[in-house]
Amino acid sequence: MPQAVSGLEVFVNDPPSWAKGARVGLLCHPASVTAALEGARELIARRFPGQLQVLFSPQHGLLGEKQDNMISSPDFLDSILKLPVISLYGPRMAPPPEALAKVDAVLVDLQDVGTRVYTFAATLAKMMEAAGAAGVKVAVLDRPNPIGGEQVEGNLLRPEWASFVGPYPLPMRHGLTLGELGRYYNATQKIGCDLEVIPARGWRRGDYFDATHLPWVLPSPNLPTLESALVYPGQVLLEGTNLSEGRGTTRPFELWGAPFLEPARIKARLAEIPLPGVVLREASFEPTFHKWAGELCHGFQLHITDRLTYKPYFTTLALLGVIRELYPEDFAWRQPPYEYETERLPIDLLTGDAAIREGLDQGSPVTDLEASWQEELEKFLEARQEFLLYEE
Repeated sequence: MPQAVSGLEVFVNDPPSWAKGARVGLLCHPASVTAALEGARELIARRFPGQLQVLFSPQHGLLGEKQDNMISSPDFLDSILKLPVISLYGPRMAPPPEALAKVDAVLVDLQDVGTRVYTFAATLAKMMEAAGAAGVKVAVLDRPNPIGGEQVEGNLLRPEWASFVGPYPLPMRHGLTLGELGRYYNATQKIGCDLEVIPARGWRRGDYFDATHLPWVLPSPNLPTLESALVYPGQVLLEGTNLSEGRGTTRPFELWGAPFLEPARIKARLAEIPLPGVVLREASFEPTFHKWAGELCHGFQLHITDRLTYKPYFTTLALLGVIRELYPEDFAWRQPPYEYETERLPIDLLTGDAAIREGLDQGSPVTDLEASWQEELEKFLEARQEFLLYEE
């Protein structure tokens, strides 16, 4: 199979007419690279001399160095290009008017991971809203969805649970690229942005990232591999609990557990719930930082055996339901703050609907929870059709 071509390289090799002489900003991070691993900001500056005016950074920073949630990135001066870097994560989530006043267009090159709670999509939405109000164009230099564009899963976020881990209604695993998601948000939320998407070439909806033959560069510090991205749409829910999601280990989100868990007991109970496409291997670990740092945790590593049948959201909800049942005295939902939200429970922000937590608290079978969102998921699949840019 030929190698896919990112929107960055498509843009640089065949720039649209509006790019000639335009003053541009660039929202990027370490995964914004070519197939030869050249960084987007150096490439754009070289290919369009004198046109790049300002850089913007998402969560984890322009350099990708910030480990966790709610660790803001300061503004600074890029040491290579001598350009201002404006942070869009922390006290400020949207670009300031004075930064947008310097440009005619903002290029957005971020490697998304196909999961609603990943904050790059929220940052894109904030950029689109501010740019639309300022009369500035936004061009998304699109990249493949690393976990494929066909499988979708989960309940749709309720508007009353909107937050930075989900600004608008969307299922947890949405099957869209960042560019497609921008098109969807722009229309369904009436953002009114002058939005253009430069599609990637050579990617089909059924392709996972390893089929693109593009290099994997960490989109954030705790998604070091494609495997971690594949389990993320479910395992991210552990951020809303007192269970370790594997931060502080070399396999975050794949490894998970807590000192009080008994893997054999959990596995026996899980035998009653079919979990297709995944094997839970008993594992113990000591996180070097984050939850349970320095303590021996017992749990599992998730090993995906069939990507097409594996359901990450369903799987982790099933795990939470069993642990909630077996360890009522030890298990706990994490309390705020989370992603700059100080009142609402993190798990409700992550699922996008308090009914999911309430169902788990009441002991509802996860199969019933899954059945409850199928109708709205079908409607979403129909609604997203007009915004798709890639063939199956």
